[in-house]
Amino acid sequence: MRGMDIALSPRIRATGAPPIPAARQWAARYRGGAGPAIDLTQAVPGYPPHPELLRHLGETAGTRAAAQYGDIDGDIGLREALAADLTQTYAAPIAAADVAITAGCNLAFTMAMTALAGTGEAVMLPSPWYFNHHMALTMLGIETVPLPCAAENGFIPDPDRAAALLTPATRAIVLVTPNNPTGAIYPPATIARFATLCRARGLWLVLDETYRDFLPDQATPPHTVFADPAWRDHVLHLYSFSKAYCVPGHRIGAMLAGPACREQLLKVLDTMQICPTRAPQTALTWAVEALRPWRGDNRALMAGRAAAFRAAVAQLPGWRLDALGAYFAYLRLPEGAPEAMRSAEILAAEHGLMTLPGPFFGPGQDRHLRLAFANVDVDAIAAVPARLAAL
Repeated sequence: MRGMDIALSPRIRATGAPPIPAARQWAARYRGGAGPAIDLTQAVPGYPPHPELLRHLGETAGTRAAAQYGDIDGDIGLREALAADLTQTYAAPIAAADVAITAGCNLAFTMAMTALAGTGEAVMLPSPWYFNHHMALTMLGIETVPLPCAAENGFIPDPDRAAALLTPATRAIVLVTPNNPTGAIYPPATIARFATLCRARGLWLVLDETYRDFLPDQATPPHTVFADPAWRDHVLHLYSFSKAYCVPGHRIGAMLAGPACREQLLKVLDTMQICPTRAPQTALTWAVEALRPWRGDNRALMAGRAAAFRAAVAQLPGWRLDALGAYFAYLRLPEGAPEAMRSAEILAAEHGLMTLPGPFFGPGQDRHLRLAFANVDVDAIAAVPARLAAL
């Protein structure tokens, strides 16, 4: 007897499938003819965690305290350490009371959207966008309002264009800088204009700065939004420990918000995460200050990989590097090459180079590939041009 088809959520049905597993399915057909496979799909640190951080993680994980519940918004030690780090980074006062620790930054975004908007309302995402942001909004029944960003402008979003595209249902504007997928670094003046726009229109500005630890020295502080104490009334900030400390598997992120927003966020935090994982919070409390020099060394390492990637792609006639920064390069396909979905499949299945095609990041991206160059060392980067040229 044939089983019945039992209904599933229409929102989940409308949500796109996770892109990275799809790209790796293409790579499963690769037979090794071009050499070892090179995976530039997922933004993962291409070097291990600091050995002392691993030691702290191991020691803490075996304690009784780490097995117990913690505070809904995270352990106070890590909140204080991050607040001090943010105060130094942005040259503006950030308090532990502004900070909530989350079970990763993806969940932080989903929890933030749950608090800021509801069914039938809308959130503006610069396009191309980070696919998990769009997926989260779709799952929550929140409309995505695309803010198209042009390669000619370095994929920097335009506040005036954003103002013209706002709808009565829009509740927030999201900015990701350094950007995923393009790598674009938004100028402080642009971020300030978005903050002014959101405050004037009664909207939330959601700043996702997952990759801020890899900004070049001349790009810090990244902006001056936190210099105005009124930020707490209309800005929500997201951060991830995954990249800077090489602990993506431990799922630790953070958000900053003012007291009125935090009061509502606590309901969401309690429902969706109860509390963040305890052991990595304790280890990171030590690491935030103790590993500051190590983080600086890794920032220089990533800058070297970015320079190596830029130099490698410059060897390829017809290919154009439209944006590059932090972890990512956004590469325009040459004329005559297949559309991005087919090109990415051929590169993975026939040439062992795994990339993500532009359509995974929103409409109008059929001529672009995203390459996460931070995943690999300079030797692997040097092998990329030959794989691309084989397309």
